[in-house]
Amino acid sequence: MEIYLIRHTTPLITAGHIYGWSDIPLAETFLTEVNDVRKQLHVSFDRVYSSPSTRCLKLATKISEKVFIDERLRELHFGDWEGERWDTVDQNALQIWMDDFVNVCIPGGESMLQMEERLRSFWNELMENDVHNVALVTHAGAIRILLALHQRMDLNRIFDIQVCYGQVFHIKSPVPYR
Repeated sequence: MEIYLIRHTTPLITAGHIYGWSDIPLAETFLTEVNDVRKQLHVSFDRVYSSPSTRCLKLATKISEKVFIDERLRELHFGDWEGERWDTVDQNALQIWMDDFVNVCIPGGESMLQMEERLRSFWNELMENDVHNVALVTHAGAIRILLALHQRMDLNRIFDIQVCYGQVFHIKSPVPYR
């Protein structure tokens, strides 16, 4: 099996806004970015999975006519911080989360460890399928966690992994994550 992790294209949102589960529109550069993504894909897919977020689903439907939506591919749930700006949320709560984002839940949201559990569930279920080429259209956080699992990297280092809009990561011969 070969898996292609694909981040959605550029969202139409001001820098500094928190938008994990928020459904936001895409920038006017969408079609140009779709073409850039397609240039990175030299394979036809047996299956294409997508986060239910419109910013992922729009790209997924440009890759395949048949897309499987899976809630587990969502971005981190930022809970009470959704739609806020990083500089306007409670700075004490933000610092507590930043000091241990792996284990600390965002108020009304989830921790990275909880996100990892849902992604691990999706991944292990995927490993049971008889498919050869799979695309996952998802978010930077999900891609970082999946790559960290694949590379056996501690979750507290996931921000070392740079993930750009429309970027594609290719994993050959994936294994289940126990």
